[in-house]
Amino acid sequence: MFFFSGSREAAFTYAISSAGVTFAITAACARGNISSCGCQGPSKHREPAPNGWKWGGCSVDIDFGTRFARRFMDAREFEGDERSLMNLHNNKAGRKIVKMNLLLECKCHGVSGSCTMKTCWKTLPTFRQIGDALMKKYYRARPVTASPLHPGTRHVDQKRPRRRHLVLTKGKIPIKKTPKKSELVFLQLSPNYCDRDLAVGSFGTAGRSCNRTARGSDGCELMCCGRGYNTHQYVKTTQCRCKFHWCCSVECDTCSEKTEEYTCK
Repeated sequence: MFFFSGSREAAFTYAISSAGVTFAITAACARGNISSCGCQGPSKHREPAPNGWKWGGCSVDIDFGTRFARRFMDAREFEGDERSLMNLHNNKAGRKIVKMNLLLECKCHGVSGSCTMKTCWKTLPTFRQIGDALMKKYYRARPVTASPLHPGTRHVDQKRPRRRHLVLTKGKIPIKKTPKKSELVFLQLSPNYCDRDLAVGSFGTAGRSCNRTARGSDGCELMCCGRGYNTHQYVKTTQCRCKFHWCCSVECDTCSEKTEEYTCK
């Protein structure tokens, strides 16, 4: 399948899966469903509180969720090859996006509406917001390749492969620049999903149902890749205007309705 190749679709798949685990575990901690975690205390916040405020309340334990997701998602990436490095980077980017999109909530405390104490805490956004943020990263994904971590050093153990890391590429030429931790990265350009090519996991869009009036991804204009679409007319017969007669029968009329279905050429 296409997501086993090093395409940007694979990058998005790994990132959103890692983000999903992070989100689910962190949310379960906040609800008290996991005994080994709960709220993140004020002393655990690394960044300072907003001016004039103090950390308090029940901030989500994003650090616990991140650690769990890292152990769970990264466990299979032990080969150390180029694709594993890509997967590990995108897993980390997914976790980081959740942390970067935490919401800040603050509240004033005091008698009769006074603000003698001000507290702030971090909460989770909706997962839709996480998905939208990752979708923007998908469109801005960067091409990379693997490069030796220290090209000028000599291996002590010749049986072990030299450690490598990802560097950005321009065209097919590596440049001495590493991708940002929050960026999605890919190794190969995406195939043309309009055409059927099972070798890369693309089933094409020929014969796919589409919406003639929609402008989104399900619209015929985009789905059919400019090839046009076929119109199929059907007559749908249903029972209608049913009446209950005492006692005890139901009589219905037969109604016919013409419907149309559109499929890509």
